Amino acid sequence: MSTIMPWVARLLAILLLPAAGAFAGRLIVSLDGIWEIADSVEDRLPDSFDHRVPVPGLANLAHPLFPDVDRFDSRELIDNLIRRGRLPASARTQRVGIPRQNRNWFWYRRTFRPPERREVALLRINKAQFGTAVWVNGEKMGEHLGCFTAAVFNITRAIRWDQDNVLVVRVGAHPAALPDWAPAGTDFEKRKWTPGIYDSVSLHLADNPVIEWVQVAPRIDPPEITVQVKIRNWGPARSFALTHRVSEWRSGREVARAPLERLRIEAGAEVIRLRRIPIPSGRLWSPEEPFLYALETTTNGDRVTTRFGLREFRFDTPTRRAYLNGKVYFLRGSNITLHRFFEDPECKDLPWREEWVRKLLGDIPKRMHWNSFRFCIGPVPDKWLDIADEVGLLIQNEFFVWTGRDGYHREWDTDEMIRQYSDWVRDNWNHPSVVIWDASNETIAPVFGERIIPTVRRLDLSNRPWENGYNLPVGPDDPVEDHPYLFSSWQSGRGPRFEITDLERSTGAKSTNSAHPSAHAIILNEYGWLWLNRDGTPTELTDKVYERLVRPNATAEERFEAWAYYLAGLTEYWRAHRNFAGILHFVYLTSSYPGAFTGDHWRDVRTLELEPHFARYVSEAFKPLGVYLNFWQAELRAGLEREFAVMLVNDRDEEVTGDLALAIEEVGGNLRAERRAPFRLAPLGQQTLLVSLRLPEAPGSYQLTATAQPSAGEPTVSRRKLRLTER
Repeated sequence: MSTIMPWVARLLAILLLPAAGAFAGRLIVSLDGIWEIADSVEDRLPDSFDHRVPVPGLANLAHPLFPDVDRFDSRELIDNLIRRGRLPASARTQRVGIPRQNRNWFWYRRTFRPPERREVALLRINKAQFGTAVWVNGEKMGEHLGCFTAAVFNITRAIRWDQDNVLVVRVGAHPAALPDWAPAGTDFEKRKWTPGIYDSVSLHLADNPVIEWVQVAPRIDPPEITVQVKIRNWGPARSFALTHRVSEWRSGREVARAPLERLRIEAGAEVIRLRRIPIPSGRLWSPEEPFLYALETTTNGDRVTTRFGLREFRFDTPTRRAYLNGKVYFLRGSNITLHRFFEDPECKDLPWREEWVRKLLGDIPKRMHWNSFRFCIGPVPDKWLDIADEVGLLIQNEFFVWTGRDGYHREWDTDEMIRQYSDWVRDNWNHPSVVIWDASNETIAPVFGERIIPTVRRLDLSNRPWENGYNLPVGPDDPVEDHPYLFSSWQSGRGPRFEITDLERSTGAKSTNSAHPSAHAIILNEYGWLWLNRDGTPTELTDKVYERLVRPNATAEERFEAWAYYLAGLTEYWRAHRNFAGILHFVYLTSSYPGAFTGDHWRDVRTLELEPHFARYVSEAFKPLGVYLNFWQAELRAGLEREFAVMLVNDRDEEVTGDLALAIEEVGGNLRAERRAPFRLAPLGQQTLLVSLRLPEAPGSYQLTATAQPSAGEPTVSRRKLRLTER
């Protein structure tokens, strides 16, 4: 009897526990919408709120408008303008920057009524800048210094369950509102710094014990997940059951369930639990098939659903390649600098329109043959990563730090940096689209490799690779970034001047602009130095480039065509030589206005209509079947018989066969000569063909094309302009 009774007691205890679905679980109430907003110089609540503003959004969307809402000169921008001779050396500052507005704070206000009474009420603000403080019914709930991470406040003690509640959120009006030891974002080329609650706000209602966070780390061989869950008890001690259930996200069909785990948690305590859950016949997530699952985690009082994908991603130093789900995978894509787009005159509410974001991240990248993006110097709203998960993109997620070769901001507190990087990882670790943590852009500072990355990377059970700016890589298989801006010497006039014909004798190796050599896998995530504004005028960094590349006083159309032509050629060149694990051009989305430093490729950013030359040339350069005509001579003699080298690459894990056609056409399109040769590309392979062609006898302007036509699928074209001269 003594051996039976404990077993019976345990069985009865389990049977008496509430079954999954027998309680309400967590209730999430969106607080997005139109809020009241006011500003102040002093740190005290304004007397009146006479403006309205959308949340999520930015303070420059308020109605009526606030004057000078985003005027702030950062220390980095001031230093940049001093170097360019636009400001005197006396303008240099040791402060974070100089506000150019008569305010320090913005105050957001709205009311809400909870739909039901629960034991715990949490307020979650996904992202706001610059710094966040919260009051509920006049009682301060706390502060959050991070500008790129979620702020979560327990507001249970202040909430009124049966009536309206007044919620006030204070954000800094500019980066200098934060303590100088907390990062607010650094960018040498950003002229406006717009405050606001730029991600969603929600009220979370649950009973104890409350699920604070869930991490899902997938494995693919065999298919399984490791689940890590942190549970907090805001009430008295209690026993509870912890359950996990996995289903297909779209269909809802259950595919796995973990055995129930019975636990006890003391008053005010927290526990972290790990659980491995096999997923029989699990389907892998990839850009080609972005299949998603949902994990439902429950306690007696809370239920949280976490979406995830089964995928593994890594780099390998011996092969210098990226591997997705155990196979070599070449990254092709671009960059998005959303926080620069925030200062664009056409930005308005576009980043918070779901149909606009879905077209930006889904429809157009597929047409451009892109599978990856770097979200560069600044985070995106959570919805963007949700969409990236669904449409299938690999994201290099970059923290908002760019201090260049001058190093780390000495005033930044390293412990605060570690806290913010830790929050940033927790906010994003369940997105299958997020495959690389990027600590900074073009920054040289030992503290990242010595303390920040080693401390924070332990949190991520998926062990994603870290990219460390212009510092040495930290892990044995971490990648490095390269930014070989070949045309920059045309603008600066410093150093040996690059000539486009240099490409014929080069092999596309890593540059040394990152201040160190490396044999690690390399991501080429910036190149070009050919930027134009959307009206076709050169940017701050390219006026001299276009004077020489095209001609002085060239038309906008001539510059657009040249930009697309040479950008496509550079893309072909670096892909063909296979020295990089990923090639991501700079930049797909940024700002455009007089005085901008870089530029994107939109004819109309509101409708997401690409500039036609860019769409025509660059979409060819990024096709999985890559073609590079290794020829850049401006002139040849008419009637010459010449051998041309054409390099082919295959990014697909399957053999490709077909015919290569080398042809020369008149500008009007009339074919004058052609030579064909068969090709066979192994899976992920490459081949160089040497093809002889006799050039036309008539002098004039021509186009030389190399077209690879696979036996199945669409062709890929590499184009070169050529002028034939008299013999």
